[in-house]
Amino acid sequence: MTRSRLQNSIWKITTVMLAMVVVLPLLVVFSGWMHTENRVWEHLAHTVLGDLLLNTVWLVFGVGIMVTVLGVGLAWLTSMCEFPGRSIFDWALMLPLAVPAYVMAFVALGLMDFTGPLQTLLRETFGRGGYWFPEVRSTGGVIAVMALVLYPYVYMLARSSFLTQGNSTVEAARSLGLSAWGAFFRISVPTARPAIVAGLSLALMETLADFGTVAIFNYDTFTTAIYKAWFGLFNLQAASQLASFLLVLVVVALTAERQLRGRAKYHEATRSTRVHRYHLTGWHRLGASLVSGLILLLAFILPVVQLSGWAWEVWREDLNSRYWGLLLHTLMLGGMAALLTVIGAMVLAFTRRYRDDAVVSSSVNIATLGYALPGSVLAVGIMLTFTSVDNLINTLATLVGWKLSGQILTGTVFALVVAYVVRFLAVAYGPIDSGLGRIRRSLAEAARGLGATPAMTLIRIYLPLLRPGLFTAGLLVLVDVMKEMPATMLLRPFGWDTLAVRIYEMTSEGEWERAALPAITLILIGLIPVIILVRRSARH
Repeated sequence: MTRSRLQNSIWKITTVMLAMVVVLPLLVVFSGWMHTENRVWEHLAHTVLGDLLLNTVWLVFGVGIMVTVLGVGLAWLTSMCEFPGRSIFDWALMLPLAVPAYVMAFVALGLMDFTGPLQTLLRETFGRGGYWFPEVRSTGGVIAVMALVLYPYVYMLARSSFLTQGNSTVEAARSLGLSAWGAFFRISVPTARPAIVAGLSLALMETLADFGTVAIFNYDTFTTAIYKAWFGLFNLQAASQLASFLLVLVVVALTAERQLRGRAKYHEATRSTRVHRYHLTGWHRLGASLVSGLILLLAFILPVVQLSGWAWEVWREDLNSRYWGLLLHTLMLGGMAALLTVIGAMVLAFTRRYRDDAVVSSSVNIATLGYALPGSVLAVGIMLTFTSVDNLINTLATLVGWKLSGQILTGTVFALVVAYVVRFLAVAYGPIDSGLGRIRRSLAEAARGLGATPAMTLIRIYLPLLRPGLFTAGLLVLVDVMKEMPATMLLRPFGWDTLAVRIYEMTSEGEWERAALPAITLILIGLIPVIILVRRSARH
């Protein structure tokens, strides 16, 4: 075998192995049905299974409608209309992306629950029975909280699409007799439909994968049921079967998203280089500012202010060695996962570009499915996989006369990092693949023509040119890992608590103030990629 063919084989084998790392835990999850425990399922069917399915469907349906209305409406206002504060709202409405949904959840409960300051003030003003306040711990409350932090997915993509459309098509429709609302619903929204559906799918994937928000609200979904089956019933097989149900819901959602985008046949004939915004007048002008300001207040300003107040009350006591230990664990896990994920994403991107065939293309598509997989599903799959590997290693060691401890891979940092890599490989792949696509192949060919080895070409040509994409990919993975709760809760080794775990522990005990310091830390770190997105958006 020649050296070139050997290199091609190594790249292809590595790509296939990365795909197998993603597929194997999923196959193990579905293998849980080979050992069905009827008594457990009879208990689940008679108690919570129906509610789990109904709650999950209501949550996805409600969040889907709300993020679409908020995201599309705000995107149209800030991109196509002129009103007081538009230039600030244009970028500031992206800031809620930095707020984890479970942080918004406990802030909402701390402010608006029966014992919170808002209802306390109402009771003091109007008496105990003299006012009405909506039930916060309800389906509507969970939907509202999640929609406020997830609408920016739709907002960013819809805004970009509206700016690309410009005014030409809309103005042509207006000249043919369509009203402003008619042109919006019949021209602008259908043209932006692929972008809207893409943003909506991201929001719904986050909704299905969420554990912290629904746990804080005591709103049972499949993610909370997986946790209870694992740690409450101590039944990993039941947890894997529940995880397979959740995985089926994810597959259905992905299939629906592809169908919706595949049927969208609306195209913009020309791209506008300049947008002539509509100058709103009268109450429309004031209403646009009030609506945008209210959403920004509820989704970002109020949570940050409240968290800052709570953190100020306890920072002298909580800013201790335990906090710094949690921060160190969080950064170490994020750093290890970011490094390995970026390396894996580089392998996928280079292999697909330079050694692409049907096997490579399929392997890359499979390897980048991880972001659509809930962390709880991955945790169950990886735990079962590593348990089987541990049993095999122990059996082989016994045969040769070695004595090993029962757990070798299970319950280790390695298992947790593998879960992170599988979950966020797609996050790193996007920026790296995009950056690689902007590098002309002739540069590498010229370097090789001058005698550079493949390693020298990688170090001296590709890495410098890919630096922005590598930095963005690593940063996105780092922040996502720091905020990840379900996989960390289920797989963390003893003594490896993180900021997200600390937030869950404190909020489960109702100690909002003690959860504020780690929460505000996550928000401040999460603002870094959001600021980068805002700056890029401003340049474009």
